[in-house]
Amino acid sequence: MTEDRHTRLNRLRWQSRRALLELDLLLERFWLREGELVNVEDETGLQQLLALDDYDLWALVSGTKASDSKQLEQMVARIRQA
Repeated sequence: MTEDRHTRLNRLRWQSRRALLELDLLLERFWLREGELVNVEDETGLQQLLALDDYDLWALVSGTKASDSKQLEQMVARIRQA
């Protein structure tokens, strides 16, 4: 049985809750502003980002580290802009 889109997005929102306060605030703002615009391709990028350790994710979002993946860089840019 496959998950429906609503369930997948809710799971990603839940995974967005982070121990690092800065990330938690940025991701919460991202979901408030961009949540309705997340498409299937974005879901994949978010899954990959949210699988990272908080400090690795923060390094990407803060710009101290860059990703080799264009898709991840685009998602990080959207999170920064939110």
